[in-house]
Amino acid sequence: MRLALIGGGTIARLVLQNLRRGALPGIDVVALAGRGAASAAAVLAGEYGVDYVLGAQALCAAKPEVVLEAASHDAVRTYLVSVLAAGSSVIVLSAGALVDDALRAQAEATARHSGTLLYVPSGGIGALDALKGACAAGEVEVSIQVAKPPAAWRKIDYVEALGVDLESLAAATTLFDGPARVGVPHFPQNVNIAAVVSLAGVGFDRTRLKVVADPALTRNTHTIRVSGKTGQFKIVLENVPAPENPKTAWLACYSALAALKEFGSSARYGT
Repeated sequence: MRLALIGGGTIARLVLQNLRRGALPGIDVVALAGRGAASAAAVLAGEYGVDYVLGAQALCAAKPEVVLEAASHDAVRTYLVSVLAAGSSVIVLSAGALVDDALRAQAEATARHSGTLLYVPSGGIGALDALKGACAAGEVEVSIQVAKPPAAWRKIDYVEALGVDLESLAAATTLFDGPARVGVPHFPQNVNIAAVVSLAGVGFDRTRLKVVADPALTRNTHTIRVSGKTGQFKIVLENVPAPENPKTAWLACYSALAALKEFGSSARYGT
């Protein structure tokens, strides 16, 4: 499988490390795209001997079969539709960008027309198979709480505008409580999982999102609650933060590897 990567962060490095170790047989990285000539992505590409490119046109010229986006909401907006139109399937990790209904509709239509796949993996959460089953039965209520240590919420414009002193929090503090449609854009690096729950379930407007900074936590803790005709369930995930980026869970990083393996498999278990 010819694979291209977008982004030079923790997830892209993890993929390249696993490729070097032989843990992803049959995959060949043909390009890595980033923001500029001096970006972290450029450095990473040089470190692993991968062709570095700028822009969707150059990325598509490498003729990847699959493109793994592991960069940002801006990267999704820049690359997604063009890459799908060029005949490459795309794995989107910055799923919060798809809160934009027009972008999502255009991407879905393009994927249908080109015979490619727009794939949003589970990331740092689970229970999406149960959520889909519950939704198939009819009306459901869905909520997700994203609680992380204060350090994970630093350098976010929305949090700074709230005036919350993350350095001196003595108790759990709610940063947002409302529809995922409103909350997801405020936290572009932290709550992509809420977007995944919304996309797999009842949508952005009907999915309730609560965002919490909790000094008692050492792990990124996500609580999903679903109630409907099939019953109700609650799942709590306590994810270890990625060592280089406390905003991202290790589980989300390895979800990217699992997604790549799905493309190369002739069997699939779970949904």
